[in-house]
Parts: sequence; structure tokens; C-alpha cells
Amino acid sequence: MAALCALAAWRPWAPTGAAVSAGADAASVVAPAALALPEDPRVLIFGDSWTYGSAASDPTLGYAYVLGHALGWDTVVDGVRGSGYLKPGWDGGSFGERIAALDPALAPDLVILQGSINDRRLPADGYRDAVSAGWDALAARFPAAVIVILGPAPQVLPVEAATARIDADLSALAAARGWWYISPIAEEWVTPANYPSVIDTGEIGRDHPSTAGHAYLAERVANALTAMTTPADVVADAPADSTSDGVLEPVGR
Repeated sequence: MAALCALAAWRPWAPTGAAVSAGADAASVVAPAALALPEDPRVLIFGDSWTYGSAASDPTLGYAYVLGHALGWDTVVDGVRGSGYLKPGWDGGSFGERIAALDPALAPDLVILQGSINDRRLPADGYRDAVSAGWDALAARFPAAVIVILGPAPQVLPVEAATARIDADLSALAAARGWWYISPIAEEWVTPANYPSVIDTGEIGRDHPSTAGHAYLAERVANALTAMTTPADVVADAPADSTSDGVLEPVGR
């Protein structure tokens, strides 16, 4: 809780410059600009069941809601359980179908697009095309928005090969566009040591983040975003800054 209170002091305004997002071949990388947002940003957090808040004691305790509240954003959360770039969700369509249904009047300053492990059991053929089409549509719908891609976090360990492939595909595609990419897999957000406290493996949780796990993910996303505000030559999957007791702290203001 103390860490979440500390996050409220963080604001990613004003920095300028560029950095290189890690995770893709240097020849295909377009350096993303340092993240800069207006004083009171509107933020769309779009994704799957993890964004929905599944397995939290209340969906509004999911990472997306916790993140937006802690940072004082005007946040719109759009999470659909079971949804992916190829896979339709339980309560809505695939990412592409859902992006097409977004209201242009929403006009977010920042879009965080999360996921998804839900495509891992579908053939890899056509995956990159579906991702590219979805991202093209998202950029066209919200041309003024900064888009940050939040890749899949592992729901089981060791990381499944298909999930690792999805992470690699998203990383390469984001780098080619000059978009920031956050890789929970490369940054080892979920480890054997913290897995029991982050992931609820019970009948209700079904390998989704617990309430505490969602709070932890919110901290990790906030710290990743903070790092994007600092101009650097290379941002290379470095772990977020932390205190000696393991509590993440904002990287500046």
C-alpha cells in the first residue's frame, strides 16, 4: 500500500528526447520518443482478462484500475475476458473487432494495450498480420495518442513456448514502429519466488493475478512507464528501480 501511495507522486510530463526499446534486432528498431503527457491525461487501458481485473476480489482492484487511480489519471478500462488479437473473448470480439468499435471521441492521450496469452493455442500463421492490422486501426482511430504495448505476463512457469513467441513477435513489431514495448517476460516480473503471491491458481483465480498480484503489476507498469520519461540511448529490459526491501519506487517526476 505504501508503494502505491508513493506512485501517486509520479507524473510523466515534459521530458523530451528518444530511446531505443529493447527486444528487437537493432537494424529494425525505430527509437521511441521519451514519454510526455499533459497535466491531466486521459488514458485508455485495453486488453484481456488481466485488464478486466479477473481474480481480484473485485474487478476494480485489477491492475488497470489501481494504476489509473494511483497516478490520478482519467482512465478508461476496456478489458474483455478471453480476448486476443486472433481469439474472440467471452464478452466481446477479438482485439481488432473491439478496436474498430472504440469511440474516436474518447481521444486518449495514452493507450496501454495489454496482452495476450489468449492467442497461444491458436496457429502462429496470421498472428503478426492480425497484430499489425489492429495497431494500424488503433493508431488511425486515436492519431494523437501515444501507444504503449504491454506484452503478456506468464500465467504459468516455466513460460510456455507459445507465450514466449507472442512476446517476441510483439516486441519486434513494436520496435519497428518506434513504439514502447513492456515485456513482463524479459523483465521477469513473475518468478518462481513470487509466483505464489502474484498468481491465483485456485478454481476461481484460474491462473490469473490475485488482488495482491494486480497491485504488484500496477507498480511494475508504473515503473516501466516512468523509465520511458527519461531520455537515454538505450532502454534494455533493465529491472525497475527498487528499494533495498524490494518495494518499487518511482523513477523521478
